[in-house]
Amino acid sequence: MHSALISAFHNRQVLKVISGLNNFDAQSVAATVTAAHHGGATFVDIAAEPSLVQLAKSLTNIPVCVSAVEPEKFLPAVAAGADLIEIGNFDSFYAQGRKFEADEVLALTEQTRALLPDICLSVTVPHILSLDKQVQLAEELVKAGADIIQTEGGTSSQPSHSGTLGLIEKASPTLAAAYEISRAVSIPVLCASGISSVTAPLAGASGAAGVGVGSAINQLNSEVAMIAAVRSLVEALETATKSNIIA
Repeated sequence: MHSALISAFHNRQVLKVISGLNNFDAQSVAATVTAAHHGGATFVDIAAEPSLVQLAKSLTNIPVCVSAVEPEKFLPAVAAGADLIEIGNFDSFYAQGRKFEADEVLALTEQTRALLPDICLSVTVPHILSLDKQVQLAEELVKAGADIIQTEGGTSSQPSHSGTLGLIEKASPTLAAAYEISRAVSIPVLCASGISSVTAPLAGASGAAGVGVGSAINQLNSEVAMIAAVRSLVEALETATKSNIIA
């Protein structure tokens, strides 16, 4: 694993900025990567497309992760310079009615490990599973060779309040999954989907090593605003650590 990643995971201050598994727009990806770089993110997560990997590598020296749900797509992306890979970021599929069950995610992990036995591999545990099934799958993914487990749930939460309370409600599924999974596995857990600067510190308190954030950054309409959003998340994670919120 990249040395900067190891340090960030050890300090439990990881911030992964996500441009989107199905986002192949070079201009959009470039804006997200640039914001991640200048905002101080730990690493960036983009679609598994070689040209996008090359673009990202030209814009930043932070590690580049590529996401896909088809193992064979990882090979050319890794050849183009991707530092780590992610099976997941399933959120974009749920609106299409596409769901990922435990057996499929485990099979994808095993297939990916067979193709790429050495690269750092992150795998998302689908939030559509009950919490006990999420924990069971996470344990099986570790045995199959996963190096990082990612939780999700922002698309399933339906906040009934606005403001801070609504942000906490939106993050509750991924935080609950991180709490349960982090107590069952020895590898790092990342909270993604529905996380904001308000709830990023809660991820650490829930046992996560950090957070993955996408729409809260990449849906903003200016580079300045995107960089500011990344910095806000970085500062929230740092403040949590300094305040001993994270044990």
